[in-house]
Amino acid sequence: MNASDLFVRALENEGVEIIYGVPGEENLDFLEALRKSGITLILTRHEQGAAFMAATYGRLTGKPGVCLATLGPGATNLVTGAAYAQLGAFPLVMITGQKPIKASKQGQFQILDVVEMMHPLTKYTRQIVNVTLIPSIVREAFRLAQEERPGAVHLELPEDIAREPVDKSTTPVFQIAFTRRPNADEGVMQEAATMIRTARHPLLLIGAGANRNRVRSALSRFVAETGIYFFNTQMGKGVVDENSPQCLGTAALSDNDYIHCAIDRADLVVNVGHDVVEKPPFFMEHGGKKVIHVNFSTAIVDNVYFPQLGVIGDIANSINRLTEAVGPLKQDHSYFKQVKTQLDLHLREQVANNDFPLKPQRFVADVRKIMPDDGVIALDNGVYKIWFARNYLASEPNTVLLDNALATMGAGLPSAMEVARLYPHKRVMAICGDGGFMMNSQELETAVRLGLNLVVLILEDGSYGMIRWKQYGMGYPDFGLQFNNPDFVLYAQSYGAQGHRVNQTEEFAPLLENCFTSGGVHLITLPVDYSENNKVLIDELKLKVCLI
Repeated sequence: MNASDLFVRALENEGVEIIYGVPGEENLDFLEALRKSGITLILTRHEQGAAFMAATYGRLTGKPGVCLATLGPGATNLVTGAAYAQLGAFPLVMITGQKPIKASKQGQFQILDVVEMMHPLTKYTRQIVNVTLIPSIVREAFRLAQEERPGAVHLELPEDIAREPVDKSTTPVFQIAFTRRPNADEGVMQEAATMIRTARHPLLLIGAGANRNRVRSALSRFVAETGIYFFNTQMGKGVVDENSPQCLGTAALSDNDYIHCAIDRADLVVNVGHDVVEKPPFFMEHGGKKVIHVNFSTAIVDNVYFPQLGVIGDIANSINRLTEAVGPLKQDHSYFKQVKTQLDLHLREQVANNDFPLKPQRFVADVRKIMPDDGVIALDNGVYKIWFARNYLASEPNTVLLDNALATMGAGLPSAMEVARLYPHKRVMAICGDGGFMMNSQELETAVRLGLNLVVLILEDGSYGMIRWKQYGMGYPDFGLQFNNPDFVLYAQSYGAQGHRVNQTEEFAPLLENCFTSGGVHLITLPVDYSENNKVLIDELKLKVCLI
C-alpha cells in the first residue's frame, strides 16, 4: 500500500462513491489507487464542469462532493467552482496534484502555490507532506466541508508523496464522529415569540439555509398554524410550497418589486436561513423594521443587514418551538392579501401571448406546465433567472436550482447533469442563455457518455442579456454585448445529442413534452424576446395600486 491507496481508503471511509475530474500526470498514482477501489471516476471535459457537478452533489445530498485536477492550469480551472461552493454553502472537497516537493523534477515548470491561491476561496486548504497525516487531514477536510456553514476545502497531494509506501506505524483511518447541533437559548426563543406576536405586520423570509428536510416540515407547520405571510429568496424557493395563499413570491430583486410593497409595510421580518452572501432581498435601515435572524450561526453584520435578535441553533428545532410559543396570529393581514392579489394578476400577464420570439412570461409558463412538481430546473446566470425566480412557482425544495451567491455563468449545464445522474427518473432541465451555455457546452459529450436523461434549453438572443438590460437601465448606448452563435442543432448532434429549434410559439410546449418522453439528451434552441425586461420592475401606477 502507498500513500495514494491510503488516501483513497480514507475517502471510502467518508462514504465517497463518485469523483469528478480531469486527471493529469501528477495524479497517476492516485488514479491507479482509484482504479482498484470502489469509487467511480466521472471524467469531465473541463475541471470547472467537474467542480460544478461535485458542488451540486454536495448541495443536493448534504455530503461533500469530490473533484480532482492536476497541478497548475488544472488547479486554476477549479477556482470558479471553489468560489461557487464556498459562497453557495455547498460542501465540496477538491483534490489537486503537484510536482515532487522533496526533489526538483522540472524546475518551476507549471508550479504555482495552489494552496495559497485556494486560501481565500475555501474553509481549509492543505498540502500533504507526510503520509502518516493523510487520515487526519482527510477527516478534518470532510468535517469542515460539511460543518455549518458548509463550503469548499482543498487538498494537494504532491507526486512524490503520492507514491510513498505506508508502513505499520502509519495512522489508520479515523472513525467518523457525528455531532448534534445545539438548540437556541430558551430566553431568546421567548423574546422572539413576543416580538412576532406584538408586531403589527410580521413577515417570514425563507433563505437558502432553510433548504433542509426537517426545516421544510417545521416551516410549513409554522406558516399553517400561525397564518404568517412569507416570501423567499431565490435560493429559498420551494422550501414552503409557493402555491400557498400566504406566499408573497420570491425576492428576485433587492427593491422595487411587488414583494417590496409588503416588505415596506412590515415592521418585523423573521429571517430564516438567509445571510448576506446571497443577494439581499431587501435593505435594512437604521430606525426601520426589526429583523429576527434564525439560523445555524450568527449573522454577518453589514450596512444592509444588522438584525436586532439572533435565534442561533438547529433551525428546525427553533421553528418548531416558535410555532408552539407564537400560536395563531391575530394581526390584520388585509394589506398583505392585497399585495398577493396584485402579484397573482401580474404573474398571469402575457402567459398566453403567442408572439414569436417568445416573451419571458410565456416561456416560463410553458416550462412550468410541462415540469411536474418534483421536476428540476437548473438555471444558469442571466436575466431569465429573474423571470424564473419570480414567475415559476416551486412546490418542493431543490426543484429550482440557481446560484444567487457567486452568480456565475457556466454552471447551469453541469449542475443539471448531476441532478439527472442522481435522479434518473425525474424530469431534469438545464436552462441557459446562449452566452452561459457556450462557457461549458463541451460537457454535452459527458452527458451523452453518461447516458443521462436531460433537456437543455438555450434561450437565444445573441447577447449578454442581463448586462445589456442593466446598460439600458443606466442610460448608456447599446454597445459591446452582442455576439454570433453556432447552429445549436448541429452542435448538439455533433456530440450525439438530439438538437431541436423552435420556429413558432405553439411548438415549444409540445416539443418539450416529447423530449422528456423520448429520453436521452436533447438540446432545444428557443429564440426569445427580452423587450419585457423592464416589466420586472413595478411601474408607478401599479405601485400606487399596491400601496393603497
